[in-house]
Amino acid sequence: MRANGRPLTTTSLTAVRNLGILAHVDAGKTTITERILFATGAIHKRGEVHHGTTVTDYDPQERDRGITIFAAAVSCTWGGHHVNLIDTPGHVDFSDEVERSLRVLDGAVAVFDAVAGVEPQSETVWRQADRHGVPRIAFVNKLDRAGADLDTAVASIRRRLGVVPLVVQLPIGREDDFTGVVDLVAMRALRWRAGSADFESGPVPEPLREEAGRRRRLLEETVAELHAEALEEFCADSALSDGTLARALRELTLRGDGVVVLCGSAYRNRGIEPLLDAVVAYLPAPADMPPVRGTADGAEQERAPDPAEPFAALAFKVTATATGRLTYLRVYAGTLRKGATVLDAATGRTERVGRILRVQADRHEDREEAVAGDIVAVIGLKSARAGTTLCAPGAPLVLEPPTVAEPVVSVAVEARRNVDTGRLASALARLAEEDPSLVVRSDPETGQTVLSGLGELHLEVAVEKIRRGHGVEVVVGRPQVSYRETVVRGVTGLVHRHVKQDGGAGQFAHIVLDVEPLDEPVFEFRSTVVGGRVPQEYARAVEAGCRDALAEGPLGGYPVTGLHVTLTDGATHSKDSSEMAFRAAGRFGLREALRLSTVELLEPVVEVTVSVPEDGVGGVLGDLAARRGRVSGQTAEAGTAVITAAVPLAELFGYASRLRGRTQGRGVFTTRPAGLAPVPASVAASVTGGLPAR
Repeated sequence: MRANGRPLTTTSLTAVRNLGILAHVDAGKTTITERILFATGAIHKRGEVHHGTTVTDYDPQERDRGITIFAAAVSCTWGGHHVNLIDTPGHVDFSDEVERSLRVLDGAVAVFDAVAGVEPQSETVWRQADRHGVPRIAFVNKLDRAGADLDTAVASIRRRLGVVPLVVQLPIGREDDFTGVVDLVAMRALRWRAGSADFESGPVPEPLREEAGRRRRLLEETVAELHAEALEEFCADSALSDGTLARALRELTLRGDGVVVLCGSAYRNRGIEPLLDAVVAYLPAPADMPPVRGTADGAEQERAPDPAEPFAALAFKVTATATGRLTYLRVYAGTLRKGATVLDAATGRTERVGRILRVQADRHEDREEAVAGDIVAVIGLKSARAGTTLCAPGAPLVLEPPTVAEPVVSVAVEARRNVDTGRLASALARLAEEDPSLVVRSDPETGQTVLSGLGELHLEVAVEKIRRGHGVEVVVGRPQVSYRETVVRGVTGLVHRHVKQDGGAGQFAHIVLDVEPLDEPVFEFRSTVVGGRVPQEYARAVEAGCRDALAEGPLGGYPVTGLHVTLTDGATHSKDSSEMAFRAAGRFGLREALRLSTVELLEPVVEVTVSVPEDGVGGVLGDLAARRGRVSGQTAEAGTAVITAAVPLAELFGYASRLRGRTQGRGVFTTRPAGLAPVPASVAASVTGGLPAR
């Protein structure tokens, strides 16, 4: 039989699914997305990542590099349900794309390699989904590979992610002989014919009946432990009906108390249709989500996911295309019609929506309207950015924007030809608008334009986009990491008086500050002044001045973090005190306090996971030690060693080519951010121009 998607016959919010595909790089996200589009009839020819023919990897750089770089939205229908799907990147350098996508999704499919199990970036995106409270189901992919084992992958999910896996399928065959799955909920077997997307449904094969019965029993026992209604039925009947089991699995998924686990091989078209059925059965619809919360006039408000409510949407992605500037929206409430006027809640500006588009990666289909629960793109908005709330002009609401990761790597960029300087500035501004994790600034000392991002590959992609998309030849300087400065030992009772009298109204501010170190890389400020010696508005001005001073530390001019400032006392003048005077006092007072404090330099550190043949372990360990790496773990399996180490980001530039050279091209590595760590004195001196930590 062939499972085809059916057209959507209802506009009910219960018939919509907004989900993302999350995983480590090369786990098979894009292939799964491609197979979903094929299975639902959205496309009629399957593309392949290695051929550069997939729908969602449409950017030339994605096709050249063979990885997903930009989150791509597609849509399809399955079983009377409309599915909006976002294929997200798996490389750590593009984790901000994942963050923005998760902010607007209702559910997700987490993909795991059946050989590798939970890989570093898989764990990272899982934690991102945890922060957003996004319900997930898991798909163990590549069961046709040598060494693939569902039970081992499930054990790594339980161990690494700390969740309860609810395995609802049993593979039929192993590795090359993997031909299908046993559905443990319906107790039926699904087999796919070789070289075909068609599958047959039938009874469980005789050799697997005992094992399938044992696993069904284990699934029922696990569900009964987690679900009250299921427990009652299990105690009464010593078993669960198919209907009770399915309802319990959905409720456990929505609550996050368990994770439904399916399996298959996307490359060979095995397991996609049951995955789609699970998406519809277990992941939430917009109607299942709580009302979205925002603020209006300083008060918190809620808006239900109802087309009749006042319009509210969040912009989560902006791209420039040949057809115009596309702004991607998740509509949370109300109805948006073509030609409507919407309010940018943060700026108070109104804009007109020229067109509404249903997006299929780089192809678009015009629509007359979008309703609550939809993910669409619009043309006509000039100033909206990622994180902008758009709402009905008569019912303003500001939604919480996605968080933006701080850049950790910087390069100096300049146009090869002077005549292209203006075009380069325009291209950089466009890049920063499309990707908030890219930051463009001018170095005040050298006058160079500095582009900062989340990693070497992130910056390489950005520079190549300037060359290809804007036709500007760019000269790029050596990458530099973003160091920070922090207080190790502070000062108390620092008195600073800001007095200025040069004709006209003067300036007077008297403050007393305590500066203390913090374990977290944040800045905290509080005022303990009593008796009205420093009014509240002046205390806020002192805080603003302190934040100004954090931009440049005393060691090397790097931003300062990890400190707590307390305003303990102060004095005002009846005529000359003002917010401007106290802001200046806060700025200059904290600078003086930092010069008197003990300050040290911090550098970004990443956790590196290196996979190498066992005969190359010695050379890799030696190279990591030379790069100031601290090895935290080492395992070996099937002739391959996996080494985990914490390494300063500054030491990893060029590591990919060095690793390939040491392992004859067989070594691979992945990274993920691991915070900040103190820089050794010998290294700090070279970074700060010889200034030691004080």
